[in-house]
Amino acid sequence: MANIKSAKKRILVINKKTMRNKMIKSAVKTAIKKVLAAVEKSDKAAAQTAFVAATKAIDMACSKGVYHKNNAARKKSRLARAINKIA
Repeated sequence: MANIKSAKKRILVINKKTMRNKMIKSAVKTAIKKVLAAVEKSDKAAAQTAFVAATKAIDMACSKGVYHKNNAARKKSRLARAINKIA
């Protein structure tokens, strides 16, 4: 454990940021799973609505700095491709 006051504060701040990042990543993963579940069932309407929610979650994570912009773009692209494969 740190002895210096500023180091103790940094530990607290880092823990808070880590928890926030974990919550955001978890929300994104859940949204992606909902899209993929709808794709598995071949339900294009449900997949489209879930895709809108997932895209919003991914964009918010990107704007918060949790994901790099290319990583966010890749995730959205893969979801869109999966939805477009539904006949």
